Amino acid sequence: MNKKKIAIIGLGYVGLPLAIEFCKKKFDIFGFDIDKKKINELRNGIDRTHEVKKSELKNLKKIKLVTQIDKIQDCNVYIVTVPTPINDKKKPDLKNLIDATKLISKCIQAGDIIVYESTVYPGTTREICGKIIEKKTNLKLYEDNSGQLTSKNKKFFHLGYSPERINPGDNKHNLKNLTKLISSSSVFALKEINFLYKKICDKLYICNSIEIAEAAKIIENTQRDVNIALINELQIVFNNLKLNIYDVLSAAKTKWNFLNFEPGLVGGHCIGVDPYYLAHKSISAGYPPKLILSGRNINDKMPNYLGRKIKNYIKKKIKKKINILFLGITFKENCNDIRNSKNLILYKYLKKIFKIDVYDPVVDKNTLKSQEKNLNIINQINKKYDVIILSVKHDKFKKIGYKKIIDHLKKDGIFFDLKNMFGKYFVI
Repeated sequence: MNKKKIAIIGLGYVGLPLAIEFCKKKFDIFGFDIDKKKINELRNGIDRTHEVKKSELKNLKKIKLVTQIDKIQDCNVYIVTVPTPINDKKKPDLKNLIDATKLISKCIQAGDIIVYESTVYPGTTREICGKIIEKKTNLKLYEDNSGQLTSKNKKFFHLGYSPERINPGDNKHNLKNLTKLISSSSVFALKEINFLYKKICDKLYICNSIEIAEAAKIIENTQRDVNIALINELQIVFNNLKLNIYDVLSAAKTKWNFLNFEPGLVGGHCIGVDPYYLAHKSISAGYPPKLILSGRNINDKMPNYLGRKIKNYIKKKIKKKINILFLGITFKENCNDIRNSKNLILYKYLKKIFKIDVYDPVVDKNTLKSQEKNLNIINQINKKYDVIILSVKHDKFKKIGYKKIIDHLKKDGIFFDLKNMFGKYFVI
């Protein structure tokens, strides 16, 4: 393959930083997204994800931002970064991935390389995406360990898998300094993929197969989910024993090999989703996993558990109608995304009982209202409340400080520091 023309399919948390980094290395980059509003925003230098530094948004002018699939038909590398959520039954929802694969199949020609970065269960890239491309293009997936292409095998396309490791809101671990997994269906394509990602990532790790890379990605978040579930269950145990979970953890982590996990509401698009993908594949292979789904069950139930404990505590202490200030609604700290936010579920549980104002300085008020029409959002805190619930550990809350937050609490009011941000967690 000569000059690389790269199409990034999906310009969200994963695709946009990828497009920017490749663009900085002088590749010919096309950014494709079906969201016309998003494309228009990007053309005007607006990044709704806030994953790209403002100083680097100028690079958007060098990227060909398009919503029409025929605009990318001359590309020879396609990198797919679309979301892979779960459905209402907590089963893998591959619609975005399948739709994207069908779309780019209209453009794929012999010799093209298609790399998937979306999180999937082992076998998805080859068995689902690869089969779709074969059917739509009449090309064959090139699978050969020799690394040699001959005149007899020119009617082939190549697959790769390089799972994303973007951590929204995390400025420390980024695309350039994290270790990037790469894999491919052939040695030939692996060399090309290695060449591409080496330009934008400091360190690459070559997996022995696409399926190993898929499996490695999916257990990264499954491991975290299970560990957090253990700590969440311990929080329940210690609440019943009238012990402060954070005091217990502070003592326990003095041991050199104690894993430093904290309780939390596990939402978002990775940790709260990936275990279901792995469980689905495991069940189809004949083994219904026990620990993975048990951990998921614990974490899924934590918003309602905390909601009940908070409700009961409030009603025991305050015998009048109260108003609550809810600090933080996004799915994690320093991130402006509320999709699959367990903090939102906690809010909705309490909203059925109490009057609540929501303040979250990280996310745009209009964006919040467009996604959740019944949220009572405030732009600034200008009155006192009976109860304040700090649910998300945003740096901006830390900057405001404990004293200024407590200034908005009425006399004898209650402050729930659910994340122990100010060391004020108490047993509920």
